[in-house]
Amino acid sequence: MLLSACSSLPNQAPEPGEQFRPPTLRTATVDDELMGKWSRSCALCHITGEAGAPVVGDTAEWQRRLQQGEETIINNVLEGFNAMPPLGYCMACEISDFRAMIAYMAGLNQ
Repeated sequence: MLLSACSSLPNQAPEPGEQFRPPTLRTATVDDELMGKWSRSCALCHITGEAGAPVVGDTAEWQRRLQQGEETIINNVLEGFNAMPPLGYCMACEISDFRAMIAYMAGLNQ
């Protein structure tokens, strides 16, 4: 029980008979903690489009990238892509954080 308090994730145990499914780009949620991570890492390039980064809210550009598929996008974030370093400077981020950040920037969760 004490170890459950150390988890950074809310209780995500599935209901009996249901299988746990991690958040996807379409189901990820953004909260204050996540926005703090975003503003310390992603915002640097994704507000201005620095080094060709897609700008927050540019739905046409994000849609073009989303057509590559979620797995490709997440892989690009994890490994780095073009001028973006691996993990996009967010060493404290989990994959679920990256999904939520991408969803936020692409305007999927509005």
